[in-house]
Amino acid sequence: MDMNSLSHTRWECKYHIVFAPKFRRKVAYGQIKQDIANILSTLCKRKGVEIIEAEVCQDHIHMLVRIPPSMSVSSFVGYLKGKSTLMIFERHANLKYKYGNRHFWCRGYYVDTVGKNAKKIEEYIKNQLKEDLEYDQMTLKEYIDPFTGEPVKQNK
Repeated sequence: MDMNSLSHTRWECKYHIVFAPKFRRKVAYGQIKQDIANILSTLCKRKGVEIIEAEVCQDHIHMLVRIPPSMSVSSFVGYLKGKSTLMIFERHANLKYKYGNRHFWCRGYYVDTVGKNAKKIEEYIKNQLKEDLEYDQMTLKEYIDPFTGEPVKQNK
């Protein structure tokens, strides 16, 4: 098991963090997605937080991180969301008009301690985009009946 140490402490603190853009808008694609990933990575390095696994989905961010016990999770997430908002608006000025008052992220976030489930959560984050795509495919509306080839009647 990986153990980290401070001057008088041995620690292993892993957290699964999920947060989303304001109004759950699907903005993370193309160049913006790459910039968001680079910004979050840079900010984590500045604070000494290790990213074990991360995924930028269109409408939310999943991160599995190792945070030192000298830093609270809420202060780290506040730092991450606050600084990343400023950096995103600096690089993509056109987003300022969609997000008034420089609020890019939702107010809340989800956090969970990992414990012994680190591998499962890491796999979950790796496969998140694939699962989202499969879910989107299951929810598509059928306009043509695949068995008869005729248009499906809509009941309203």
